[in-house]
This record gives sequence, C-alpha cells and structure tokens, in this order.
Amino acid sequence: MVVAAVSFAGTAASAQNVISVRPGVEMATEENRRGVSWSEGRATASADVALGIGALEGTARVGALRDAGLHGGADAVIDLGLAARQQAGPVELTAQGIVHLFTGAVGKQDYAELGVTAGYTLGPIRATGGAFYAPAQDAIGGSNLYLFAGADAGIPATPFTVYGHVGRSSGDVDDPLRASRLRPGGTYRDWRVGVDHVTGPLAFSLEYVGTDIPDRDAKGDHDDRLVARARFSF
Repeated sequence: MVVAAVSFAGTAASAQNVISVRPGVEMATEENRRGVSWSEGRATASADVALGIGALEGTARVGALRDAGLHGGADAVIDLGLAARQQAGPVELTAQGIVHLFTGAVGKQDYAELGVTAGYTLGPIRATGGAFYAPAQDAIGGSNLYLFAGADAGIPATPFTVYGHVGRSSGDVDDPLRASRLRPGGTYRDWRVGVDHVTGPLAFSLEYVGTDIPDRDAKGDHDDRLVARARFSF
C-alpha cells in the first residue's frame, strides 16, 4: 500500500517540496460512510491532521463510534492514510492507501483499502470519480470494491458550495456475516447531496444521504437521513 503510493509520487518530481500541516476538529450528527451510519445514528466527534510534503500527504483521523455494534462494539475508528498526487493537464490524479483501525472492538475488525481518484476542475465546478478496493481480508469477510462519482460547485460571491455524490459497493463474499459490515444486504448503491458554508476556519455542512439497501436488512443503520457537520480548521 505504502510502496504503491510512494511509486506513484515519484512521477511528480517537479512538485515543490513544500511542507504543510493542517489539523482540524469536527462535530457531526453521526459518523456516516457510504450511506451507512458507523455510529448507529448517534452524534460523534473527530479530530484529524494532514501532513503534506510536496506531492505526498499523510493523514490521521480519530472518530468516535460509541460502542458501534457494526464494528464489534468499537468505541473509535482510527484512519491512517498516505496519498500521492499527480497533475496531468487539467486532471489531478490521486493514489492512496488507508488503514482503518478499530479500538475497543471485540474480535478482528481492522482492514485496509487502496484508492485511485481523478478530479477535473472547470471554473467553479469540480468533477471527481474513482474507486477504492479492499483486498480479501478476514475482518470484512472477503473483498470490497467501491466505485464513485461526484461533483461540487461553488456559488459565485457566496461562501456556499453545493455537491452531489453517488457510489456502488460490491465484492466477493467469504463470510456473509463479516461482509455485511461494509455491504449490509449485499451489493448496494448510495448517494448524497449537500451544501457547505465556509467562513475562515469554520465550515458547516448539511447533506441528505441515502442507500438502496433493503429495509429488511437490519445490519447497521442505513435509512435515508439528514447529516449535519461543523468543522474548525486550525
């Protein structure tokens, strides 16, 4: 995972070796990922930091899960990532690896995934698309592939940005119970539309998220909902 990101960064030799550190804290009505509530519909808090050196960026984030049954009763998730960016004309390519560690969980819950994202910016509009792939691991009962596309647009002369996102989760299943952590009910689609308001270091977001997971599947909390966030960047 790390080797792949470093190799990708090697093609960006022309990038300046500028070091940046960006910490932040966030409060949210829930920890929602790919349409599924990891905090089971309960409010959460998180802290994160990003360290950038030229084309490379390392990230660390800790988010409260509050005894989430979806992840073995974990009280928190720690996401450690390494990303490399390369500009190819108007397209920015990002390769990254992320390890998800679950604290206070019963049994083996940690897993890792690799991702590639392409972004294209035209004026105030930015379009993105890509994929994340988690190879077969015992903790997730097989493999997991997440394909996604999205777009956002800043509203001129205002602090508002509107955005939308759609994704699809699929993969091989070795253990149906463990696979339901990331794919309740099997292959499914998710979507979200929202608006951000940014003023200085403060950012507020409100989004509508949903999935097509069948209502009969009770593994996790995946009903359509509004999710609100407030973030402070230092």
